[in-house]
Amino acid sequence: MGSRTKARKRALDILFSSDVRGDDLSVTLAAEARRAASEPAREASWLYAREIVDGIVDHRDEIDEHIVTHSRDWKLDRMPAVDRALLRIGVWEILHNDEVPTAVAIDEAVELAKEFSTDDSGAFVHGVLARVARAS
Repeated sequence: MGSRTKARKRALDILFSSDVRGDDLSVTLAAEARRAASEPAREASWLYAREIVDGIVDHRDEIDEHIVTHSRDWKLDRMPAVDRALLRIGVWEILHNDEVPTAVAIDEAVELAKEFSTDDSGAFVHGVLARVARAS
């Protein structure tokens, strides 16, 4: 597994944990930063995970608007928390990270959805992110 793939999973863990616990994302991110400081071997994945989460924090309203617009009648609060987090990661990568090809951002999100969410989540995440990509 590549370091960016590990970073996406780590970002997913941070976003999911914050969402499910109802904690402010900055609190969860600070706790993960403390943990990362004690694990220098995981620094590469931590740096990109933090970039993802910081980017989502900086552009959250815009990202959520894209998700709501392109999810075809699904409200954010009705989506599984894993899907919501993966969509935020995918939309941030598509719109705000020129280093990641759109197809890679979509594929990575879909694979994580298949691994960690419902049977229908892979197709759902793919559909939303593909529509975001076409519109951008």
